[in-house]
Amino acid sequence: MEKKAVLIVSFGTSHLDTMEKTIGKIEEDVSEAFPDRKVYRAFTSGMIIRKLKRTENMQIDTVKEALERMEADGITDVAVQPTHIINGIENDRMMEEIMSAMGKFHRIRVGKPLLSSVDDYKKAIHALMAETVLREGEVLVLMGHGTEHHANAAYPMLEYTFHALGYTQVLVGTVESFPELKNVMTKLEISGKKKVLLMPFMLVAGDHAKNDMAGEEDSWKSELEAAGYEVRAMLKGLGEFEGIRRIFLEHIREAL
Repeated sequence: MEKKAVLIVSFGTSHLDTMEKTIGKIEEDVSEAFPDRKVYRAFTSGMIIRKLKRTENMQIDTVKEALERMEADGITDVAVQPTHIINGIENDRMMEEIMSAMGKFHRIRVGKPLLSSVDDYKKAIHALMAETVLREGEVLVLMGHGTEHHANAAYPMLEYTFHALGYTQVLVGTVESFPELKNVMTKLEISGKKKVLLMPFMLVAGDHAKNDMAGEEDSWKSELEAAGYEVRAMLKGLGEFEGIRRIFLEHIREAL
């Protein structure tokens, strides 16, 4: 009898409020959708794993540890699904860990990150807009993480696809790469709009969302306000959107 499991791999967060609503919810959905598979959790951020151990006494596996645990539990058929947004550094690292554990199981299959095909972009955009209410004359500014990895091209592509689908009132920036906030602000100026809704384009609404995006100082919110915009910030991670969670489920099905 094959013992089957799904390993859900996330970058992770040390903010328990958003962890429950996003990563926890995805894992619940996976459990419901694949009742014949046990669900395991791994985080790729060593820093977050150490912090949770220190502050919450919470033990979270790395990808390597989770695979070892699954092997010890007698699992033979493994599906791995990352909750990563793009095919970047974290996903590459995860793949390396999986490759080195290949021999331990009869079968390992891996699902793709959120934004992998053109279709994924469209579905993610519609999922986001279906649950986001913009007020009159408001521009939606999304804060992605950004990376030095070439996969960062996903963010300009995302904005381009919003516009191609008719959501011209949406702009995308990143905290750590391109487009930057100043690129977003240039476009805002051109638009002539004076109201901004800020939201993270990240799985969880953790550190970046609370501090870099919505914080009182040195944040996107404070910079936009200083430039004369009326800003409201919404701390809602992508994992809270039902349509986004559905894309991850589809990616598991495709992998299987």
